[in-house]
Amino acid sequence: MSERFDAIVIGAGQAGPALAARLDKENLKTAFIERKLLGGTCVNTGCIPTKTLVASARAIQVARRGAEYGFTTGEVRVDMGAVKRRKDGVVQQSSDGLAKWIAGMKNVTLLRGHARFTAPRTICVGERTLEAERVFINVGGRAAVPDIPGVQDVPFLTNTTMMDVDFVPEHLVIVGGSYIGLEFAQMYRRFGAQVTVVEMAPKLLAREDEEVAQEIRAILERDGIAIRTGAECIGLQKKDDRVVVGVTCKDGPPIAEGSHLLLAVGRKPNTDDLGLREGGIETDERGYIKVDDELRTSAEGVWALGDANGRGAFTHTSYNDYEIVAANLFDRDRRRVSDRISAYALYIDPPLGRIGMSEAEARKSGKRVLVGKMPMTRVGRAREAGETQGFMKVLVDGDSKELLGAALLGLNADEIVHSLLDVMYAKKPYTTIQRAVHIHPTVTELIPTLLGNLQPLAGRPG
Repeated sequence: MSERFDAIVIGAGQAGPALAARLDKENLKTAFIERKLLGGTCVNTGCIPTKTLVASARAIQVARRGAEYGFTTGEVRVDMGAVKRRKDGVVQQSSDGLAKWIAGMKNVTLLRGHARFTAPRTICVGERTLEAERVFINVGGRAAVPDIPGVQDVPFLTNTTMMDVDFVPEHLVIVGGSYIGLEFAQMYRRFGAQVTVVEMAPKLLAREDEEVAQEIRAILERDGIAIRTGAECIGLQKKDDRVVVGVTCKDGPPIAEGSHLLLAVGRKPNTDDLGLREGGIETDERGYIKVDDELRTSAEGVWALGDANGRGAFTHTSYNDYEIVAANLFDRDRRRVSDRISAYALYIDPPLGRIGMSEAEARKSGKRVLVGKMPMTRVGRAREAGETQGFMKVLVDGDSKELLGAALLGLNADEIVHSLLDVMYAKKPYTTIQRAVHIHPTVTELIPTLLGNLQPLAGRPG
């Protein structure tokens, strides 16, 4: 016999708890289903643990650079077990907080188990069958395992299983030169491992402009990371207790050999075992749930939020999905996915903050584009901190004077970029921020200077 609910939420990732809390506030009887860990990827294997590890790696690196700042600490010894315990403690604090929050929702019942559609808006969880007028899918994604020759013959790690590592690998080979792979590359190099990054594409970070990718590569190579791009043909094999990665590159030896292998080649949605066909829910060829601009699926009364809908792969976009759904359902406030501006960061040191269009996208837009660029060596606060790697670049529509995008690579760039992002959302001309009086000494105070030296983008009419 079916149990009736007003709403069902599948998945306790970033959007799930906030949505459950709003449904609770609306006095809707809600079933909240999670098959594994509260908080999903962000809390358990993504943002929170990895940025905790990044913080440890940075502290270690600063200690090694002590002489530059006028102090010595002696030999820096990394206790990876202690690093992991610190990370686990931060994660536990977050997951405990979520559990307490959910437990306090009087109209929400938390169910543990795997959810599967058996009919439209009908969900099976173990021996229980649930029905509701509204169903919200928030199942997230997982690391993709590529079909590389030999992948089934060698031991490998993913971003999830890396969270269990409590030792420093002698030589970590990372297949994948994008955001996840590069963050792990730098942190483990700083923990003391030899690190080699193998990327099939001609450059790292395929979506970034060439000069951004080149400077990031230079930053990582200064840390002692070996980078092999253009690895058009990759094969894996086991050699005694080591892993050999065969690469076909224009430059360098034909193999990269290491003690451990991390596969960081993208993610896939957790949609293949949900019974979506029985629920009348369409997916695209990659398994992402098709949604409209307000996150409704092809099935009446069913919404998809977070990584599984293919409309964003970040914690902040997942939470914004919740905001869009809640605003449309309960607040008579029409919010849409198309309203948001692309924004993300790469958390190497120094970080990359990216918003809006890249230069390549701006060139294709047909707009009269102006560009401003400044090396971090010109930023007083960066020189004072001894952190002068990177540069800042901003793109402007020469006719409307509105900001089109920015790539800030440097000290605190992941925070500073929001001063530009907020002006973009306000749809104000760049002169709004150019004329602002910023605090000295900061990195942000150079943004008006950057905007005061705009030039026509090379190759476009001025």
